Amino acid sequence: QVQLVESGGGLVQTGGSLRLSCAASGRTANMGWFRQAPGKEREFVAGISWSGGSTYYADSVKGRFTISRDNAKNTAYLQMNSLKPEDTAVYYCASTRAIMVVTRSDSDYDYWGQGTQVTVSS
Repeated sequence: QVQLVESGGGLVQTGGSLRLSCAASGRTANMGWFRQAPGKEREFVAGISWSGGSTYYADSVKGRFTISRDNAKNTAYLQMNSLKPEDTAVYYCASTRAIMVVTRSDSDYDYWGQGTQVTVSS
């Protein structure tokens, strides 16, 4: 069982930046970030393969967010720039057990963190 712990959330003004981190207790395969805003379903934000060679973004964040990972530290990151009020949500880190094509489906991810709140003020 791998535990994931997110950090780096907070309150930021429109146009600002935040970097989220996700520390894993062990080795992981693909890693992804999802988010859930109040009253809405959880949605995919970004995913990255084990090697870091493949990344996949939701259209709503493409060009503004960057996912990366440091396997030596068992940590994934989500750099969020040009933040908008509609980015306000609880952000969750997730990982798969198996190496596979990076997907946006939350059912493909086996481990989940507890979430970190990101609030973007207008």
